[in-house]
Amino acid sequence: MQGENSVSVASEHVASWLTAWMQAEEIVLWGAADLSGFSTPKDNAGQGFPRALAWAVPMSRLVMAGIQGGPNQAYADEYGRVNRRISELAEKLAAEIRSGGFRAQPLAASERTDKEKIRGDFPHKTAATRAGLGFIGRHCQLVTYKFGPWVRLGTVFTDADLPCGPPVNRSFCGRCTRCVEACPAGALTGAAWEPGLPREAILNVQACDHWKKAHYFQYHQGHNCGICAAVCPYGLKLLKMKPDNPRDK
Repeated sequence: MQGENSVSVASEHVASWLTAWMQAEEIVLWGAADLSGFSTPKDNAGQGFPRALAWAVPMSRLVMAGIQGGPNQAYADEYGRVNRRISELAEKLAAEIRSGGFRAQPLAASERTDKEKIRGDFPHKTAATRAGLGFIGRHCQLVTYKFGPWVRLGTVFTDADLPCGPPVNRSFCGRCTRCVEACPAGALTGAAWEPGLPREAILNVQACDHWKKAHYFQYHQGHNCGICAAVCPYGLKLLKMKPDNPRDK
C-alpha cells in the first residue's frame, strides 16, 4: 500500500510541475496520452514508451485565413517558425523530464523534405487525439476545440506516470465538406475519421503531394498546401474572436 501511495504522490508532483512548465512556455493546449497497445519509437535500450505528452502551438490566424486561395511566403515563413518553436520545446521538455529521473524522447515537428521522402515516425495526430486535444477532420488534420486546425503539433514520449486522456474517439465535422470541396487536387475522400481508420481512407497523399509540387513548388518543401485547413469553419471562427495572446494574430 505504501508503494501505491508513493506512485500517486510522484504522479501528482509530475503533473503539477508540468502544468507550471506549460504555463511558463505559454502552451495553453496540451495533455498526456495513454499509448498502451501502440508501437512507439524506441529509446537507446530498445524500449518503447507507454505515454506521450502532446501539445499544440497555434499558427497566425491572419496568415491561415490568407491562404484560402493557396499558400504564400507568409505562410511558409509562419510554418517554419512554428515548427522550429515546437522542436525547441520538445528538446527542452524531454531534457527536463529526464532530469526528474524518467525516460523521455522528443518527436521532431512534422516536417519533411524531398530528400527525406515520407518518414515513418509516430503520428503527432495520434498522440494528440489520445490526449484529448481534438479530432481528425475530413482534411486529415487535427481539429482542436480552441484553435481549430490552425495549429502545429508537438510530442514527447515518456514513461512518467501521468493522468491521461480521455481520448477523442469520433469526428465532429458533421455534414460539413467544405475542405473536400476546396481541395484543388481532389485528394480528400470525404470520409469521416474514427480511431484506426487508415490515413489513405481520408487522404490521397500522392495526389496532394503531386498537386503541391506542380503548382506551389516554391512553398512545397516541408510544408502543407494549407487550403483545406484555411477554409475549415473551426478555424475561421477565430477571426471573430479576440486572441488570448497579442502575438496570436
